[in-house]
Amino acid sequence: MPFPHPDGDYAITVMYSVPDDAWYLKLHLFDDQRALVTAVVPDKEPVREPMLCFDPQRGHLDIPYEVMRWFMDQVEEEIRTSRAWMRLRPELVEVIHRLRREYLGAIDDHDFPRVLAEVRTAVPAADLPAVLASAFGRKPDGTPVSP
Repeated sequence: MPFPHPDGDYAITVMYSVPDDAWYLKLHLFDDQRALVTAVVPDKEPVREPMLCFDPQRGHLDIPYEVMRWFMDQVEEEIRTSRAWMRLRPELVEVIHRLRREYLGAIDDHDFPRVLAEVRTAVPAADLPAVLASAFGRKPDGTPVSP
């Protein structure tokens, strides 16, 4: 579902590509789904950096500064939320990376207690909230981490 800019002429569509292990944020004209700019934000491999891609087939198109700034703010937020865990200590990054790869970033309520017990044996208690938030978007009590 497109997320429209306040002026209504532009929108961002966000999707996850499983084969690429990355979030795609596509800026497009609201009435035209072809991307003007695509931001690719890898979220599983610390060595892969985010990038921007421009559609060379579109030719020259003026994008207002405020629209581009809005798009880049959304990209920055996606980078912050998808990749913040990569700045933790290397041993925590390794645990989070393994959990994200194994569970694809999501875990159901039924499996949460078992996985929580597993994570508790792998990381210090002080790091538990950061690891669970980064791997599954949850707090140690199982509730979602608020944005």
